[in-house]
Amino acid sequence: MGGTMSEEPPATPGWLSPDPTAWASGSGGLMDNSTGLGTFPPEDGLQPSQLPLLVNPWDIVLCSSGTLIACENALVVLVIGQNPALRAPMFLLIGSLALADLLAGLGLVLHFTCAYLLRSDSAQLLTVGLVVASFSASVFSLLAITIDRYLSLYYALTYNSERTAAFTYTMLVLLWGLSLCLGLLPVTGVNCLAEEATCSVVRPLTKNNIAVLSVSFLLLFGLMLQLYVQICKIVMRHAHQIALQHHFLAATPHYVTTRKGVSTLAIILGTFAACWMPFTVYSLIADYTYPPLYTYATLVPATYNSVINPVIYAFRNQEIQKALWLVCCGCVPASVAQRARTPSDV
Repeated sequence: MGGTMSEEPPATPGWLSPDPTAWASGSGGLMDNSTGLGTFPPEDGLQPSQLPLLVNPWDIVLCSSGTLIACENALVVLVIGQNPALRAPMFLLIGSLALADLLAGLGLVLHFTCAYLLRSDSAQLLTVGLVVASFSASVFSLLAITIDRYLSLYYALTYNSERTAAFTYTMLVLLWGLSLCLGLLPVTGVNCLAEEATCSVVRPLTKNNIAVLSVSFLLLFGLMLQLYVQICKIVMRHAHQIALQHHFLAATPHYVTTRKGVSTLAIILGTFAACWMPFTVYSLIADYTYPPLYTYATLVPATYNSVINPVIYAFRNQEIQKALWLVCCGCVPASVAQRARTPSDV
């Protein structure tokens, strides 16, 4: 770093910078590998809080992503919340996913705002905790949706029962409770503000903290992969049985739509992995000394998963489409109202 100071360094904006002077470079600036952004170096006796801020473009990208995430998922939450017909377990889980992504988007925007205006450690811890809790709830909600889809196929005859509703509420309580606990860890003292050497690629999360989050994600992804493989087997088996009754396997509409359904499942899982896997792997092998460009380059795509989720899980659903049309124009097009549900909607 630029030098040794006896007093505690002031709170700094951004996710990665332990030194408010580290973002500036050139003849008078200082540079540090863990830096995401900061201010100009002290000149003419100015205090750090009085110096002009250099806004990191990556933080602007994250804030913009957060705004889009919040607006998009707020629409889903509004539609599901206001429509009494959307109270089935499936819609409750989609609503949980949308709410988690909505809070994650708000967390990104609040972190940017608090970082550049308040520059307070307390505000930083609260906003980072909100982001961690929200993205954790988003990933857990995706797992819950996968479990629900598997059960709806495996226990097709008894799926629409009070037992299913009770199980859904239990999953919601558990996933939000666990997510809240993960989000409270930075606030309750599990952070690296007191010792920068323990920082991970995302300040103020410690290396151990983000390692737990990353390993948990890998385990959840493995479980989701296994469930989707089982879902594909069940769907293909049902389609094959129906097709045999028609004696034309490749020509039946059931085979075609089932093939589309399996492709949809592959797209869902592939998108999820493409968004989160780079940041997960990178956060396990890197620490705060790595160039911040790598962290931002893997963290930004992870946020895009919350942009894609409403498209995959909400806007493609026939019932939600009807509710959206009613909200927007007060009517439902015949093409939407008469469309039959197919395996590609899985």
